[in-house]
Amino acid sequence: MPKRILNGVVTSNANAQTVTVSVERRFKHPLLQKTVRKSKKYRAHDEKDAFNVGDLVRIQECAPKSKTKRWEVIAE
Repeated sequence: MPKRILNGVVTSNANAQTVTVSVERRFKHPLLQKTVRKSKKYRAHDEKDAFNVGDLVRIQECAPKSKTKRWEVIAE
């Protein structure tokens, strides 16, 4: 099974080697036919602490790095 890749914005880099990435998705509501925006936060592994708040990044699924980290940042 291929690894999922998502695009998002870094919202926090307070922890060592970890960034919080907010990923937004858009879809059409099934009944109202209105475009809806939903966002979800993912914690991703950032080996070199290279990313700051506001950076656009790509994250990829990986084996669990810790209790909450299941994603890693792809350099962008």
